[in-house]
Amino acid sequence: MTSIGGIAASAAGNATAGLAKEQIIDTYRNCVAARLIDQKILTLLKQGKCFFHIGGSGHEVAQTATALAMKPGYDWAYPYYRDLAFALQFGYTIEEIMLEVLHRKGAPSSNGYAMPFHYGHKKWRIIAQSSPTGTQYLEAVGTAMGAVKAGTDEVVYVSSGEGATSEGEFHEAVNWAARERFPVIFLIQNNKYAISVPIQDQVAGESVYGIVKGYAGLNRYRVDGCDFKEMCDVAADAVAKARRGDGPSVIEADTVRLLPHSSSDDHRKYRDAKEIEQDVQKDPLPRFETYLTAQGILKASDISRIKEEIQQRINNAADAAEAEPLPDVTELEKFVYSPHIVVPKAGFVEPEHKGPRVVMVDAINHALAEEMEYNPKMLIYGEDVAGKKGGVFTATRGLTAKFGEGRVFNSPLAEASIIGTAVGLAARGDFKPNVEIQFGDYIWPAFMQLRDEVAMLRFRSYNDWSCPMVIRVAVGGYIHGGLYHSQSIDGFFTHIPGIRVVYPSNAADAKGLLKTACREHDPVLFCEHKGLYRQAFAATPEPDANYLVPFGVAKVKKTGGDVTLITWGMLVQRSLEAAAKVEEKHGVSIEVIDLRTLNPLDRETILSSVRKTGKVLIAHEDTLTGGFGAEIAAIIASEAFERLDAPVQRVAAKDAPVPYGPELEDAMLPQERDIAAALEKLVTY
Repeated sequence: MTSIGGIAASAAGNATAGLAKEQIIDTYRNCVAARLIDQKILTLLKQGKCFFHIGGSGHEVAQTATALAMKPGYDWAYPYYRDLAFALQFGYTIEEIMLEVLHRKGAPSSNGYAMPFHYGHKKWRIIAQSSPTGTQYLEAVGTAMGAVKAGTDEVVYVSSGEGATSEGEFHEAVNWAARERFPVIFLIQNNKYAISVPIQDQVAGESVYGIVKGYAGLNRYRVDGCDFKEMCDVAADAVAKARRGDGPSVIEADTVRLLPHSSSDDHRKYRDAKEIEQDVQKDPLPRFETYLTAQGILKASDISRIKEEIQQRINNAADAAEAEPLPDVTELEKFVYSPHIVVPKAGFVEPEHKGPRVVMVDAINHALAEEMEYNPKMLIYGEDVAGKKGGVFTATRGLTAKFGEGRVFNSPLAEASIIGTAVGLAARGDFKPNVEIQFGDYIWPAFMQLRDEVAMLRFRSYNDWSCPMVIRVAVGGYIHGGLYHSQSIDGFFTHIPGIRVVYPSNAADAKGLLKTACREHDPVLFCEHKGLYRQAFAATPEPDANYLVPFGVAKVKKTGGDVTLITWGMLVQRSLEAAAKVEEKHGVSIEVIDLRTLNPLDRETILSSVRKTGKVLIAHEDTLTGGFGAEIAAIIASEAFERLDAPVQRVAAKDAPVPYGPELEDAMLPQERDIAAALEKLVTY
């Protein structure tokens, strides 16, 4: 067959010939329902009953035909915000869509917590979607990776407009999927505009079809997305290829956008009337109706009747949804984190470890090996983690040899790819990704995935979907790493609800906390201070394989009655050394608390100590402004102010990047002398 533009699109067979008459009629009904729902929502918007609309009018045939080629409830879907027709064809009911539109309890994507048009349905394996354009591509690749590793023939659908293909994550996803021949269908619905930006300002060439031609192993199609028969043929061919292991496909379906980008947009500001009218003439619904009548499948009277029936159902569904209750505001924080506690705090007692002395990086390595044995579905991947190298710090050394390349493997050098695929892999529920980001300084390409996907999936889906994973990342300075190998990132991530933040200071804690993280139901950012990896003072007797440290339990490293010193990471040892000198000089006793986990935070231990001593110093390696110490200080001021005998003090890094020269680094990062000076100020206050 030949697609529009004269570009050959290889599609074998005639998919429509294999459809029963009733199937074809049902697909038409689906397209009509999507179109009429768009119109109904615009009415509800004018009535003030909903607040936003983003329509799919003009895209119905492309979406419906693709969904028709798949197996709802068996295959997986990552539809984008214009995919109403796909969602309906894949299993959503009109009634459920109306619950979404009116943000009511029972709405399947989010129970009213997320905006409508961000489809999600547990029953049909539609993973709850978000607003950022492009994040879904990598997640779909991760879900497809899981299908291959599970040995199934599941296919994963992911879609977007042509504008979102300008995101780097699109190309990262296509690259990974093509390289591994993962079963992903990338449906790119090209309506020529990304809000107001035309395609010529987006694509280097005339089409997305053209720009992806360099990916070996990728099937490509360009098709008239307004033509039902052509779309059916192409979608069926692409899905069949994916299902039998013949690789992913990019389908560029040329569509029309018959409405403005959204209810907040006026496309007359950037499109002339003639162009808008030309799109109206390409409307896929009248073309579908012409096909149906020409084939003798429906008469004009049948078409009118179908529209009337569907309109009535939509009206009834809207009325019924409006009568349903709104979400319960008392449940607002119910599903920010998993309600399941893996290792309870109650009854936890620190044991005496009797294993041989071990440095922190080896304790981490042993924890990973033990957890790989414990959970055969745990996978480890990242840059340079596999083979004999075992990571740039050797934390994963020997694990590929022991567990095989299928479970410990290298990723592309692309942090967003590492985290994004881990989201899709974890969301399946049958794999536990444990991924490594080589340096905290380079985690930022993945920040969109971490902030908008990893942290929010459980919340936005009202606990239907989650992505439990471990993100191991080397952080911190004191190793002459300069500006780009020394960053502290804990202040950024403690600000994000939905991600646990763990920061051990020694080998035993690193092992026990990492083993807990591997079993947690929430995503965990596991900060490993690279300056502690082989330090003698961070080495400890090794805990056994049963040692798991509960999250939210700080450790009192030494007791005292005159000052409380709260710290974590590298500064634990510096704090102990400074405290010893000040105690000897002033005849006081200083309590030193190692937080171990920043989220959850052990408020009880902090406040109990502060109420006892009345004086507090918080020491951390991150910069002073915006560092997590400010949050701790605020908690103390709010909940123990009356017990304070002096202002809360902080010691932290200067508000500057970490420089390379040793003298400069020493001046920028907090040192033992800085902690001692602050303690002296407090004890003499």
